[in-house]
Amino acid sequence: MLDVVVLFFVLGVAAKCFKSDLRLPEALYETLSIYLLLAIGLKGGIEMSKQSLLDLAPQVAVCLSLGFAIPFLLVPVLRRLGLSAVDSAALAAHYGSVSVVTFAVANSFLQKRGVPVESHAALWVALMEAPGLIAGIWLARRGLREASALNWRELAHDVFLGKSVLLLVGGLLIGAFMGEAGTASIKNVFIDPFKGVLALFLLELGLVAGARLGDLRQHGVKLVAFALIAPMGLAVLGALAGALMGLSQGGVTIMATLAASASYIAAPTAMRIAVPQANAGLSITAALGVTFPFNIVLGIPLYFEMVQRWMP
Repeated sequence: MLDVVVLFFVLGVAAKCFKSDLRLPEALYETLSIYLLLAIGLKGGIEMSKQSLLDLAPQVAVCLSLGFAIPFLLVPVLRRLGLSAVDSAALAAHYGSVSVVTFAVANSFLQKRGVPVESHAALWVALMEAPGLIAGIWLARRGLREASALNWRELAHDVFLGKSVLLLVGGLLIGAFMGEAGTASIKNVFIDPFKGVLALFLLELGLVAGARLGDLRQHGVKLVAFALIAPMGLAVLGALAGALMGLSQGGVTIMATLAASASYIAAPTAMRIAVPQANAGLSITAALGVTFPFNIVLGIPLYFEMVQRWMP
């Protein structure tokens, strides 16, 4: 059975397809995104406060390595599909980074089925946000033969202090420092209403994705095929990484989902700043128009089924 929040996304797509005038104010969209990033970080940080950081070191290393490796794996595939070196690297960077909302939907999916997940899973999201962007930017600049001209200090500021990373890491640090008792006073704001806010955010994303359906014809069958097939291959890679980390069945499912997801918040911003020559429409159409809806409607249940078969 579908999680109820997914149906809000479907409602948004349907509204756009039927040319409804439904829209969320831009300020509300910004507010919802800030809320979700902070709430996910806080929940992960609260659970981190109960664990030894030394025990998490191997997981940190695996998450960073996986995020960094994905663009290097995808660029040769995209080049064979006929994309330029710059567009291949920019698109691969979107898939090397992660989607926070896809993580939230996967977490909700597992909670509904009573499948436990490691309490610090939000840490994996924060760790995997930036390495893929850095790898993709380096590959893109190498394709332009302009790597030496890139201001890496400025780029590091934009990537690591960008909204998504800053809020996630900030929430993690606050939650880890204050712990469960210290954050009890804001539980009714950041923990309990989380799923309702997620539903509203998915409604807006459905409207955005529905508006981009026409772009699929422009970018062709090859791009759509990549955006559907790549997540499944990356999910297998993520599941293997999760098994290497010694995670539970739920944790391996989350890692598979993170590897399969594509960023449509942090990545477009980073690419626009670092590689303005790349075709932004190509990447956002694949990440938000195809991969995101595939993952939340079909992908997450498929990844869970795959992990169940591997880890009965």
